[in-house]
Amino acid sequence: MSVADSHHQGAAEAALRTGPTRSVRIVRYFWRVIVVATFAVAVAFAAGFLWFVGNVPTEEVSIDRPADGIVVLTGGASRIADAIELLAAGRGKRLLISGVHPTTSSNELARLSPAYGRWMTCCVDLGHAAINTTGNAIETKQWVTDRDFRSVIVVTSNYHMPRTMAELRRRMPDVALVPFPVVTDKMRSEAWWSSPPTAKLLFSEYLKYIVAQVRFRLGGPAGESMIPKNGHRFSEKIMLQEEIVHTRHAA
Repeated sequence: MSVADSHHQGAAEAALRTGPTRSVRIVRYFWRVIVVATFAVAVAFAAGFLWFVGNVPTEEVSIDRPADGIVVLTGGASRIADAIELLAAGRGKRLLISGVHPTTSSNELARLSPAYGRWMTCCVDLGHAAINTTGNAIETKQWVTDRDFRSVIVVTSNYHMPRTMAELRRRMPDVALVPFPVVTDKMRSEAWWSSPPTAKLLFSEYLKYIVAQVRFRLGGPAGESMIPKNGHRFSEKIMLQEEIVHTRHAA
């Protein structure tokens, strides 16, 4: 072997001993960054979910002082029943039921709930425009502004309360909002992690809460479409009627 060949062979062996090339080291570095970032996001996501669940009320509250108005969002068991009871107890001057089917009237609801018929005809306003929580917030703001209310009791399901309050506070920062979470017997008596349907419900609501917060921070549009879809509205009307019937039987 010549001297030159020996020199080249020695250089190659030295290069191998020095380890990976620069490009390989860069690729490995970026892979480490991706792995660490993914892990950090996963931890933050899980911690956020636990924070969210910890802020979901597990007990109903008592309202000590009356507010100017009461608003209830349709879509959950016992929401309307609790809201009408608050109205009958003098906790608000008027009640807005937000997200009602366009063909539903106060007289129809009064017939379904005779025990509260007087309240339904004198002191209840129906909001027919909203089809989602953003729409509920927009509808509520308009109602509050028209009546010059400065305080409102907010009635909705406990798991729905964080997102509802976030939407309402964004649009009505100067209005005092008093949450009245509706808690079902199942959510009151069972740990959420022991019930797959409850865990799924909370996780789904957590994702919606994140989307709402991202939209707020990006300065997105004031809300999603409030134009009703026929199929959605039909099922919503059935749910509303069932809840009013439940209220009548419970009274």
